[in-house]
Amino acid sequence: MKEDIDKQLQTRNIKPTSMRQLVLQVLTEQKTAISLPELENKFEKADKTTLYRTLKTFVENKLIHSIDDGTGSVKYALCQEACECHPEDLHVHFLCTVCGQTYCLTDVAVPKINLPAKFQLESVNMVVRGVCPSCDK
Repeated sequence: MKEDIDKQLQTRNIKPTSMRQLVLQVLTEQKTAISLPELENKFEKADKTTLYRTLKTFVENKLIHSIDDGTGSVKYALCQEACECHPEDLHVHFLCTVCGQTYCLTDVAVPKINLPAKFQLESVNMVVRGVCPSCDK
């Protein structure tokens, strides 16, 4: 498992450090996106600044992506292996209005946006709200 974590880091040109390995391990185990405060809860003695810098490094190197789901807390999730975080790589996110979890719907692409002439698309954030299968029981 450690070899897989190191390989993921090296593929994205991120130097493997103990903290980066631990954070990536936690992110790999998540089924939903995670916020910085949620991540902090998983590391009792970790420095908040170190965790934030680790997430920032992961985002800058396209290992994870950040999600503004409208809750006021940015969440993070692993990118797919070939993702370069270009608009064509983007997928829809789903925010459950019951449990507050944010899911990456990697099979649901963000629709193509046809902008007027001279407008340049840099990013798209599409969040769908509803009830997830776990809460719909």
